[in-house]
Amino acid sequence: MSSWAQFAEQAPELAAFGEARFGSGVAYLATVRKDGGPRVHPVTPIIGDDLFLFMEPTSPKGKDLEGEDRYALHCAVENSNGGNGEFYVMGRVTRVHDAEERAKAVAAASYSPADRYILFKLTVERAFMNQYSDEGANIKRWPDES
Repeated sequence: MSSWAQFAEQAPELAAFGEARFGSGVAYLATVRKDGGPRVHPVTPIIGDDLFLFMEPTSPKGKDLEGEDRYALHCAVENSNGGNGEFYVMGRVTRVHDAEERAKAVAAASYSPADRYILFKLTVERAFMNQYSDEGANIKRWPDES
């Protein structure tokens, strides 16, 4: 499992694409409910040396993540033609209680997280990008599974 910084060091082009796609608006977090069913949530990813998510303490996504630490996170796509492309990551999460870690996430955020928000750090185990063009799809994966 890798931090965002480790992922970016190993796959800089893919990480830069992902950072741009996650920075373009809302992303969608997939979690697993207690009953095993899937759930999808709109979120605002925060990228620094790590990948973070803040959320309300009563959020169903937080409860899902505390019960099952696997996740998938997919960027928004602007239109039915694929817009500027797709990007997603998968991995595991841990709840952050450390004040220094929280300060890092707050400093990297594009908004001011409320003090009441809980924080999760996401590892990167897999990443995927797909850019669409008239010539076809440009697909890259990390780790490379070709």
